[in-house]
Amino acid sequence: MKEAISDQILNAAGTLFYREGIRAVGIDRIIEEADVAKATLYRHFPSKDHLVAAYLKARHERVIRALQDVVDAKIEPRAQIKLIFDRLYEKADSPDFRGCAFALAVAEHGESERVVSVARTHKAMVRDLFAAIMARAADRPDQAAAHLSLLYEGSLATVAVGRDPSAVLIARDCALSVFDSATLLEKAS
Repeated sequence: MKEAISDQILNAAGTLFYREGIRAVGIDRIIEEADVAKATLYRHFPSKDHLVAAYLKARHERVIRALQDVVDAKIEPRAQIKLIFDRLYEKADSPDFRGCAFALAVAEHGESERVVSVARTHKAMVRDLFAAIMARAADRPDQAAAHLSLLYEGSLATVAVGRDPSAVLIARDCALSVFDSATLLEKAS
């Protein structure tokens, strides 16, 4: 089945935005890569700001769906946390990996409330997914979920700057320690 025009534009724009940066990629380049007319692009996305927000929303849905699959998996909470970080490591161990698309977008396009809103929603949902995992293992999951979320986000930033995917494995080990500490405290109470 032929890809919808809006998806065709989003896929081309998303690839370019992530690989080269939002500001570095102009509308004409997206039109060329997507093989659409300028009027077609603007019929689907009234401005570059709308296109960037749509790209981030699509990426958000993919990332959250992948994380939700782990949360829904019939494995123990500790194994879920390990799996999240192991999958992140697999992504980070690619030459195309540039770090968190949401952080990159806010760094480049932070004056856009539309872009910042999508990024904030994404970050909150990632934290909520860690909280859902911790809720299965501890009565007070909030602090541990905040720690896990920061480890996840911090590993993304560290890999983006240092270009060393092993930072994700270090974050994974720290995350498992956070989990063990939170559940040990729970057992001791």
